[in-house]
Amino acid sequence: MKVIVVGSGGREHALIWKLAQSSLVDKIYALPGNGGIEELAECVPIGATEIDRIVEFSKNADIVVVGPEVPLAEGLVNKLPKNKVFGPTRESATIEADKSLAKELMQRVGIPTAKFKVFTSYEPAKDFIENIKYPIVIKASGLAAGKGVLIIKNKEEALEALYKIMVEQAFGKSGSKIIIEEYLEGEEVSVIAFTDGKDFLPLLPSQDHKKLLDGDKGLNTGGMGAYAPAVLTKDEIGKVINQVFEPCVWGMKKEGAIYKGVLYAGLILCRDEITSSLQLKVLEFNCRFGDPETQPLMKLLESDLMEPILATIEGNLKSVSLKWHPGYATCVVLASGGYPGSYEKGKEITGLSEVHNATVFHAGTKRVETCQGISMLTSGGRVLGVTGSGKTLKESIDLTYQEISHIHFDGMYCRRDIGSKNIK
Repeated sequence: MKVIVVGSGGREHALIWKLAQSSLVDKIYALPGNGGIEELAECVPIGATEIDRIVEFSKNADIVVVGPEVPLAEGLVNKLPKNKVFGPTRESATIEADKSLAKELMQRVGIPTAKFKVFTSYEPAKDFIENIKYPIVIKASGLAAGKGVLIIKNKEEALEALYKIMVEQAFGKSGSKIIIEEYLEGEEVSVIAFTDGKDFLPLLPSQDHKKLLDGDKGLNTGGMGAYAPAVLTKDEIGKVINQVFEPCVWGMKKEGAIYKGVLYAGLILCRDEITSSLQLKVLEFNCRFGDPETQPLMKLLESDLMEPILATIEGNLKSVSLKWHPGYATCVVLASGGYPGSYEKGKEITGLSEVHNATVFHAGTKRVETCQGISMLTSGGRVLGVTGSGKTLKESIDLTYQEISHIHFDGMYCRRDIGSKNIK
């Protein structure tokens, strides 16, 4: 079987790494891929948003797996035969591409979420924040590469954020509509599940670390690291499926959008102090695998990844189960200096050949040939995702940071506390 994976990030490298182990897969094309993916797949210089070129090239393969959200939101799946593409349609992808519509859907079908209001112009939003309780959260409704969510501590910060988003257009058209919602406190967990529109097959729960700096401080990023499994039990995952995934997918189906692919729910959890029962609310939905959550998940997945992908496409997900390696996996992102703002590219990466006890998933890298041989250069904000596993969470964390010590490029930055608050 020939497979195309659309995308060029760490998530796509992890998916390709796992698909390359499948007995069902003979050949993988990456569109466009990156420097590390070149070792596993044939990289074809077609960008993830070049929809018509992807459709034309798809004639060379049996299955197309779409990684990033943008081509999903732009309707790539709609233009491909239903029996050969893995991912939701444009209509279903609005669950991520328009957060205000997602919030309104949650409200209609009874999915627990934060109280919110939607604004499409600056002055009404400005008036609203004058006399509300802080902290609050302001979100750009459209796609913003994971950076469009701001936690606001006071009115001065709110006024500044509103002006940047809605007047200066810091997030472009994605900020033309915003959501202002209550701030929720608790433990954040990501739950990702395959769905064929009828049944659900959850992966292990994981936890992303969105903030740039240790201690969950600084700017929001696309994700600085993740670990799995996170803090939910098997029974509690069942509760998430019943209270979140089923009403979401069935609510979309009722409104004409049949959701097939993977669905990601970003949750915030708290427990009743007396009964220890789980209370959950949904922070956001995404229409694809998380990044960097996919990296530790693929590291732990024992099953053949192609099996649930095919079962999802064929509408036969109920026949598939997933097996997992025991223990934990931790991914730490190595980023370019300046990320998530401006950063320099073309820095040589050294030490990759010295990493023996962890898997290095490439995100922003470029492979170049010189007279001295092959070099790997930085070409993005998030450059690498070093992913180690161990019997305990602490073992996986310690191993990952130990292997990171071998790697270097000018300006390299990583958080030093990924997963550490949950070791106990």
